[in-house]
Amino acid sequence: MSTEIKAPTFPESVADGSIATWHKKVGEAVTRDEPLVDIETDKVVLEVVAPADGVLKEIIKGEGDTVLSDEVVALFEEGASASVSAEPAEEATAPAAAADLKISPAARKMLDEKGIDAAAVTGTGKGGVITKEDVAAYKPKPAAAPAAKPAPAPATAPAVDVPAGERVEKRVPMTRLRKRIAERLLEATHTTAMLTTFNEVNMKPIMDLRNQYKDLFEKSHNGTRLGFMGFFVKAACESLKRFPAVNASIDGDDVVYHGYQDVGVAVSTEKGLVVPVLRDAENMSMAKIEEKIREYGLRAKDGKLSMEDMTGGTFTITNGGVFGSLLSTPILNPPQTAILGMHKIQDRPMAVNGEVVILPMMYLALSYDHRLVDGKDAVQFLVAIKDLIEDPARILLEV
Repeated sequence: MSTEIKAPTFPESVADGSIATWHKKVGEAVTRDEPLVDIETDKVVLEVVAPADGVLKEIIKGEGDTVLSDEVVALFEEGASASVSAEPAEEATAPAAAADLKISPAARKMLDEKGIDAAAVTGTGKGGVITKEDVAAYKPKPAAAPAAKPAPAPATAPAVDVPAGERVEKRVPMTRLRKRIAERLLEATHTTAMLTTFNEVNMKPIMDLRNQYKDLFEKSHNGTRLGFMGFFVKAACESLKRFPAVNASIDGDDVVYHGYQDVGVAVSTEKGLVVPVLRDAENMSMAKIEEKIREYGLRAKDGKLSMEDMTGGTFTITNGGVFGSLLSTPILNPPQTAILGMHKIQDRPMAVNGEVVILPMMYLALSYDHRLVDGKDAVQFLVAIKDLIEDPARILLEV
């Protein structure tokens, strides 16, 4: 009896998805909870697993095909055994490569279009599967040149510029996640009156406090490390309470003021930037914030973030400093009205009480929607964060 394998139920904000990779081929045996196919949506890559031990009977949606919520993508036969091909003797003499090669549907289509022999392509996918990228990267081996007859060179041969090497180009389709990121960035620049204000913060007090307590903190909180992001999240929450417009959003002709602080923390992955959300961050301890950020980072790296993890958010923090950025202008994450950009900590000469002192300084950037947030509020919000970071005791005392 065949069982339908369906795409997951997408949330209202996700219209459809596309088949990214089939991990199994028709007739191949699978075990319960073994990954069958990856479905890529605008936000995350969802993994569909086998419902029981059995065999993948039929693939209905190939790689690259668009699928809707709960749409059937394959048929699965529970309890069946893997099919064993019993070919006639005369067919057994056919090249083994042609019968045994594992080729994804998209790669097979590309092979047919380009007229490439599949046996000549090396598969780098899971289990040796030939993927679209393998076909795109394939270069035929040059045929052995016949022995050339010696010919006298022209008396006056013109000078010819010989290229130093191949000018290789590779064309790959843009992933749904990357396309969605591009759409949201364009939406932010086209539909908001975005402006950025800057300030700088002395990181020495935070660094001294961290160096003093990091070992005790890690020991007291089951291995959770004390980083800088926890301080900035706590400082942002306190500042958002003082400046509600920075924590608000515009919905049509209405302004929605949020009585809570759901802080999104931008995380970079191989497939693009994602923003998981720390819900009710104002009620979280420093240890809980650091633990949750680390958990989100690991899950983002493994592609395990869920849509619920990235839904909502009233304010966002992004840290380009981990990549060496000294200064940047972060782009808003609609419908939010502000985003805080952290940057690289760098020693700079600063004037302190009439003397030049070398201090570890960080530039801060606050991009905001000028339709709702006035310049005065934006500047004072950023100054409030600066004051809290430069005097960490104020975070605890909420002053």
